[in-house]
Amino acid sequence: MSGDDTHKPVHGTAAGDPYVALPPTAVDASATGPTRLIVAWPGFDPPRTARALAAAIPMTGVPVWRVYLDLPRSSPGGLESGAILQTATIEAYCEAVEEAVQRLPSALADLRRDLALPDGPVGLAGFSVGGAAAFLAAARGVVPVSTLALVAPVVAPSHAAREVEKRSASDRSWTDDVHRLADALDLGAVAAELAGRDVPTLLIGGAADRVVPAREITALRDMLRRHDTGPVESTTFRMGHALAAEPGTEARPPITEAVRVDGVLTDWFRERLATPADDAPAETSRASGNTDAPPAEPVDAENGAWSLDSGGDPPEARETAEPWSAGAGSGR
Repeated sequence: MSGDDTHKPVHGTAAGDPYVALPPTAVDASATGPTRLIVAWPGFDPPRTARALAAAIPMTGVPVWRVYLDLPRSSPGGLESGAILQTATIEAYCEAVEEAVQRLPSALADLRRDLALPDGPVGLAGFSVGGAAAFLAAARGVVPVSTLALVAPVVAPSHAAREVEKRSASDRSWTDDVHRLADALDLGAVAAELAGRDVPTLLIGGAADRVVPAREITALRDMLRRHDTGPVESTTFRMGHALAAEPGTEARPPITEAVRVDGVLTDWFRERLATPADDAPAETSRASGNTDAPPAEPVDAENGAWSLDSGGDPPEARETAEPWSAGAGSGR
């Protein structure tokens, strides 16, 4: 573990996987309740590592520790590429998700030791493959979960492969055993396991996502509501699947879509895990140092987002924005 004071990121290893932990530095809110930790996983597409995810969605305004944990497995090709059609990639996907879920209790024990945190429920978050891991960890009850936020979660790996097949005119080479492994990780098939758990859940999708179409986010939202898993909200931004620029392995200034997603995640967790300071104004910034960031409530198309909860069809998607210039300060 490294990090020389309570106001700097901590780097370490939990259950064998590298992590980056960002301290609770928000000045306009304080943590309430027993949750003092959020764990977030990256994906196979950018951002692909804990450090890249921490730079993309730091959730600076949330006054609890945010820990970004590497997945146990990675893939040389992202899900949006044709790699998902290969047996080796889908095997890596299944292993990454299953092992992340299995290691979470041990990872939390290491994190609580390193960060001197008491036992208690955690918030879980994840992007893409990491979103699937977060959902399954909550559904299987491997640790107590207080709230859940998923960005472009892979709802069903077989559906993701089908989307790639459609546009590439190629067929997957999955074996029968791999088909069974992938089908076992269909989030819709395990949604009922969250019934009655009262886990507030946020689902974020992309209108231009070619791996997890917006309709799958909507379908998962509706299924969770039918099973009465707790409050469920969903939002779709005008973005593709990736949440960072290639190669997505190093910490880089966030792209525009990541700033918007970060704002929504920050507000989501603040509303459930924190209380504004007594002297804070009624409407504060997200304590991120970026007062020009778009509003967190994603209902205005001019701000680059459209709410699925509002009904209707998503507006025409636009291309992912270029990353900020290398000379811009990231504030990380």
